[in-house]
Amino acid sequence: MNPSYLIKKCEKKVTSMIRYDILEEKFFAKNGVMKTSELKSLGLNDREIKKLVDEKIIERIKKAYYKLASIDLSEHELIAGLYPDGILCMDSALFYYGYSDKIPLEWHIGVDKDTSKSRFKIDYPYVKPYYFDLKHLCYGIDLVDYGECKLKIFDRDRLICECLKYEIKMDRETFNKAIQAYIIDPQKKISKLMDYAKQRKVTVKVHNIVGVWL
Repeated sequence: MNPSYLIKKCEKKVTSMIRYDILEEKFFAKNGVMKTSELKSLGLNDREIKKLVDEKIIERIKKAYYKLASIDLSEHELIAGLYPDGILCMDSALFYYGYSDKIPLEWHIGVDKDTSKSRFKIDYPYVKPYYFDLKHLCYGIDLVDYGECKLKIFDRDRLICECLKYEIKMDRETFNKAIQAYIIDPQKKISKLMDYAKQRKVTVKVHNIVGVWL
């Protein structure tokens, strides 16, 4: 059955219900996930949103977040939709670049330190937030294709600076492999590495740990 018929069923009792094709378009524009406030900006009220959930047209992912019930989202699509401001970092970024062969059990995401902690109270997918001053979320960031969507990620040089910054919190084997992988990576840019190192205050570590191999 075309989902638009479900909307028409709802319209018999909820006169201001939105058409399915418009709803679908709005969800796709938000990476498949919309917040309650965004649904309300379309003219829906709480009763209508609940009606859409009851009719299995939309599905609640977590408090105040919804997706279309007819579409299954992959983990990375959920990450893109739930955390559009987030930046892949640490283990998630290391795995993406091939600097680590360990599949992360959690999504490591960099966010503004003032971000509400409640955003990360979710059963699936597992997320480990890293909190940064906003000024450190404005450089060394790329937008990459990740499956069917795009995600923000620290670039290679910025990522290594973060590893140096938080070396003591990292698994030793993972840290060593990341440094060695970066050293032989033809896409590394030492000038950018040194630039980021100054901003992250790890210049001495760059010289002592990376510089000796160059």
